[in-house]
Order: sequence, then C-alpha cells, then structure tokens
Amino acid sequence: MVILVSVIVALVLVVLLFMQQASFGKAATGERLSRILQSSTYKDGKFQNQSYTPDLAEDVSIFKVLNDVLFNRSIRNKPAGKLPSQKTNLLTIDPEKDVIIWFGHSSCLMQIDGKKILVDPVFCGHASPFTFMMKSFKGSDVYTAEEMPAIDYLIITHDHWDHLDYQTVNKLKPKVGKVITSLGTGAHLESWGFKPDHIIEKDWNEQADLGDGFLVTATPGRHFSGRGFQRNQAMWASFVLQTPSKKIFIGGDSGYDTHFAKIGNEHGPFDLALLECGQYNNAWRYIHMMPEQTVQAAIDLKAKVLMPVHWAKFALALHAWDEPIERVAKEAHRLNRRIIHPMIGEEVNLNETVATVEWWKGIEPSN
Repeated sequence: MVILVSVIVALVLVVLLFMQQASFGKAATGERLSRILQSSTYKDGKFQNQSYTPDLAEDVSIFKVLNDVLFNRSIRNKPAGKLPSQKTNLLTIDPEKDVIIWFGHSSCLMQIDGKKILVDPVFCGHASPFTFMMKSFKGSDVYTAEEMPAIDYLIITHDHWDHLDYQTVNKLKPKVGKVITSLGTGAHLESWGFKPDHIIEKDWNEQADLGDGFLVTATPGRHFSGRGFQRNQAMWASFVLQTPSKKIFIGGDSGYDTHFAKIGNEHGPFDLALLECGQYNNAWRYIHMMPEQTVQAAIDLKAKVLMPVHWAKFALALHAWDEPIERVAKEAHRLNRRIIHPMIGEEVNLNETVATVEWWKGIEPSN
C-alpha cells in the first residue's frame, strides 16, 4: 500500500511539475482579473455560455465516450497519404489583392484592404501539450511561423491548444502589430512576452476601432476554454471583422445556438463566414457543430460565402477525416449556398470567391 501511495504521489507531482511549463500560460491577475470579475459572462467563478451547455450531452456517459474512443474510431480518422497543398509565397502577395490562405484546421491568413490578419495559427505539428499526441496530418504543415509576413492583426479566438500555440506565437511575436483576443486570454500572451499595449482583449459585444476603417467586435460562441485542469477562466469568442470594403465573421469554436441569428441581425450580412465543420460528435454536440448546422449557421449569419474550417489537420474526434467537408458541402449544395473549400496554402481571391476543387477526393484511408 505504501508503495502504491508513493507511486500515485510521484505521478501527481510529475504532472503538476509538467504543467508549470510556460506553454500552459498564466491565469489573469491585476487589471486583467478585475475586468474578468466585472464581466456579465463571468459567474460562479468561471465564464458561462448563454445557453445550457454541458460538456457531454445528457444521453451520453463518460464510459460510452471512452469505449467509442478505444473501439469505435473510424478507420479513416486520419489520411494515410500526404495531403495535397499549394505553396503560395506569402511575402510576394499582390498588395492590391484581397485574399485568404488557409493553413488547415482553423489557421488562416487574410489580406484585406492592405492589412494582413492572421487567425489562430498553429504551426508546431501537434494540438496538445505533448508532441506525440494529436499530431498534424502528413502534408498539412507546409508553412512555418518563419514564413509568415509582417502581421497587422493576430486574432486568437480562445486558448485551446489547437487555436493558441505557444511555440508559434512566440516565433511570430516580432512580426505582429496587435493581438486581438478574448477576455482572459491576454494573460497567457503577456506571460509569453507580448507587450500589454499590443494586446486588445475584448469581452462579448465589445468593439475596438483599429483605425484606417477597421473595426473588430468580439461576439459570443458556445464552447469552453482551458489549457490545464482549470476550465473557463478565459473567454471563448467569435469575431466580426469590418474593413473599409468587407465584413468577415470569424467563428472560432462553437456549438450551434441562437447567437448566430442574433449576430447576423446585428452585424450581417457578411461577405465571408469562417465556421467550424469538424471534430464533432453526438456526445459533445453542444460545444461543436454538426456539418449541417454549419450551413445553417452561415444562413443565420446572412453570410454570402461560407468557408468551413476546423478540419484537415488534426483528428480530435472519431469521424473520418474528410467526413466534415463531404457533409457540409453536400448540405450547402442542397440549400444552394455558396461555399469555398480551398486546398491548404491555396490563394483565394475574396473579390471573386470562385468554386474551389474537391481536392480531398481519392486519399486512401489509414490502417
């Protein structure tokens, strides 16, 4: 018994020690904490969703989830082959063009009205604190932080590992003008060496005037946050980006709810909506959308064009790796909605938004 207790204590100490690494970030203190405590979305010691949002659906047990993870994962959960991509030179993009370049999952670079906006960049090759877990698909890491151009605005929707990567943002730090993020997330960034006056941290429905005709508004999502054991100490958000010529919705992670229609009524219509379509499961249906709900969310938002994200880089759920795009594209076509699904690295002209090819077809399943 003494040996067993000693082993358990040692393991706990190792875990606690491991979590002292800088990559886990820091909790808010001082002025940042004061802002959190004043937020109407922060209640009972944590941030709250607008609607009832359990981590697991009521009809699902943790034992069923574990069983599914161990025994019911799709054999096509990861592509066996290398994903195709294009390698656009990000340093030589025509400055007169309005473009978007997707890097897989939720990472993308936009150049609009002369400004460069980078969203949720993760270039480290994994979406967890462990380099051997949740590794990126072969062929999905064709870009590095070093290859990014100077960034006017870095947008971080929330602090999960697949959206906020310590290695990536540290390498980007000298290239970034301002960071725009959700309330509470700024504490991580400040602990990693970002200057406080370079961080624009917003609660839901707060707006920042960025100058030159650029406005950004933090808007609600239905999700959660946390980089360790403590949950919901930083807000998760979507963002409305208004430029002199366009309006873009950056959805972050979110389950489907009435907030999309409310955002559409208050801020729409949108020229483009970036909405998650992957890493869903019936067990966590409140915090991630099903692909058909992604299309409905775009309709609610009054989006002219939908670009599905949150797929083609990490296997964070049990479905086939290409199931999200197949389902969302099918639903968009059924409802006659415009959708683009560029290849990783492909430059898409936002003033044309022509149809993109079904590049994922024919990639063999993994064993």
